[in-house]
Parts: sequence; C-alpha cells; structure tokens
Amino acid sequence: MKSLYWRPPGVSRAALLLIASVSVVALSAAEHLKVRREQPYYEVKLQAARLAERGMQAIKAEKRRLGIHPDLEIDPADTGMIGEAITPVTANTGYLLAKRRSVDPNFAAIMVELLERAGVERGDKVAVGVSGSFPALNVATFAALTVLQVEPVVIASTSASEWGANHVEYLWLDMERTLEAAHLIGFRSIAASLGGIDDRGYGMSKEGRQYLERAVERAHIPLISVTGLTDSVEQRMAIYQEHAGGRAYKAYINVGGGAASVGTHVGKKQFKPGLNTSPPRGAALMDSVMYRFALRDVPVIHVTSIDELAKHYELAAPPPGKAPVVGQGGIYAKLEYRRWLAALGLVVVLATMVFFIRSDRGHRLLRVRGRVLASDQPQKMI
Repeated sequence: MKSLYWRPPGVSRAALLLIASVSVVALSAAEHLKVRREQPYYEVKLQAARLAERGMQAIKAEKRRLGIHPDLEIDPADTGMIGEAITPVTANTGYLLAKRRSVDPNFAAIMVELLERAGVERGDKVAVGVSGSFPALNVATFAALTVLQVEPVVIASTSASEWGANHVEYLWLDMERTLEAAHLIGFRSIAASLGGIDDRGYGMSKEGRQYLERAVERAHIPLISVTGLTDSVEQRMAIYQEHAGGRAYKAYINVGGGAASVGTHVGKKQFKPGLNTSPPRGAALMDSVMYRFALRDVPVIHVTSIDELAKHYELAAPPPGKAPVVGQGGIYAKLEYRRWLAALGLVVVLATMVFFIRSDRGHRLLRVRGRVLASDQPQKMI
C-alpha cells in the first residue's frame, strides 16, 4: 500500500528570510564567541621571553655605564640594543627596520617553539653560530637555550652589520660577558672569528680588525684565524666536533648572516627562515656550516628574515616608539573556534531548512491567514 505525505509547492520568501537569519546568527556566534587557547609550551615560552627581556635590560644598563647612550632617532623605543650606522668594526650593510623589529624578547618564545619542533630535549647538545649583527636575537636565542637547559656550543663572528653590536668598546662578545656576570646565562662563545667578508675581516681597516681582536682577547677565547671562507667552515666544524664530547648534535642554530655559517648572501637564501629538517635542493649550493650540518641530518634553525618569522608566528609589532610587551602574540595563545558551538549552529541551520522546506508544518506556520491561495496549499505526494 502506498503512503501519502504532504509537501509545500514552493519555499516562501518568509521561509528563506528566516533560514538566512538563522544562518547569519549561527555564523556570527561562531565568529564572535571564539575561545583563547594557550599554545604548546606556553609557560616555557613566557619564561624564555622574560629572561630575554632581563638580558636586554642588563646590556642597556651596561651601555649606559660605559657612556653609550641610544640615539632616539635611530632607537625610538630606547631599547639600547641598536648600534650605529658606520664604525670601524662595521662589516657590511644592514637594514634599520629589521634591527628595530628584532628587539623583541618574544622572539625567545619563537626559539622555544623551533627547538621543541626540532626534537631538542633537556641536556642535548646544540651547535650555535652567531654574529654581532642582531644582538637582540642572540639574547633571545641564549634565553631559550638556557630555559630549555640544553648544552650549547657557540662560535661567534665578532664584527657586525650596520646598527648591530658595533660600538668599538662594547661588541657582542662583551655583551655575552655582561649576561654571564648578571647570572642570566651559564655559557658563552668558545671561539670567535673576525667575521665580515670571508670571515676574516677582509676589506676592513687595520684599526677595525684590531678592535675586533681586542674584543676576542677580552673574552679570553681563541681567535679563529682563517685564510678564506672554506677554511673557516672547516675550522668551525672541527671545533664543534672537538667540543661535542662524543655526542651527536641535535640541532644547529644560525642567527644572522655570518659568512661561514650561512655561506654568503646566496647561501643565506637557500635555507628557509625557521626550521629546516633537510638540506635545500639545488645544483649550486653554497658550502657553509649550516649546509654541513644539514647533510648530517641535523635540523637547522635559520634565524633570518625577521618580519617573515614574526608574521608566521603571529608576533605583532609594537606601536612606534613603544617597547614590545612580553606574552603577546599568537606564539603564546590564539583565538580558536568553539567546535561544539560551530557544530550546534550547523545542526540548527539544517533543522531549520528541513522544517521550512520539507515539512508542511513550517509552511503552515508562516502562511498569512486569509491570503492563502488554493495553489499555495501543501500538495499530496505518493
């Protein structure tokens, strides 16, 4: 026996309007009632950023003690982490906006994220290459390494690009000693080169090279004297091997654009900013410390392209003239949809559509009494 059911002959404007209204309300609820969710390693990231902030403050205080005061036109936020344009120890050009953007202790939180993603754990050995070009990023990296309690082996390039750590009487190696004296870190660079072209200060004045050599002497560490870029890479790899203690390195971190570390400007662009778990592809890859470690399947953390890194990890730039606030940005917490609310909204929308499109009850509920034509009545369906 065939059964009968009733179906409205069409969908009224009132029904369509109601369905649309319910859909808009459901969408608005999902968009505006998001929940703030803390990201992985939240507390560790905060701890690292706070330590980085204290480190930058310690360096700024030491600069003032030495009579080095920031130029507020160059360093409007008065961070104390921006150097000068040209000094005898300036190795190459730099970008002032990038230097300003780098002075953010929240980059330490990004370093924690990258190290965790690389699989670095407490007590692991990590190789690090830094220069004086981005002292604030060096501080952020050292803070992350300290909080995660790993064992870094650091080799530095003493010189810096424009607006980096290029005050002749207070270079990056001096800043390391300031951090150690303040008991903020428990390690320093174990060796250093002059940096610059070919990692040997090529093209710099004799006076400039002397300032760099004195900084290495003040740090009481060996000076890596090289004949060229390849020699520098070889010597650095030998030093890392010597200080590995028979253990494998779990990551290599490059901060900035030290020639031996990245392999000149060409090599710097061959690795992507952030975490690299395999060597880049290409027929003409530049030899570098990064490339050597990548060939050994050691994860490489490439700290460069500051704006790109900040954007990727949702690190908002502070207003002009203001210092960044620790704990702000998507690296710590993100607004996410309430999944149950989105699912409930979808169910309500679908139920509304079924009720007013497939059911005669919805049709009868919306019809206007006294204005219904015969053709508007629900039709029999077999």
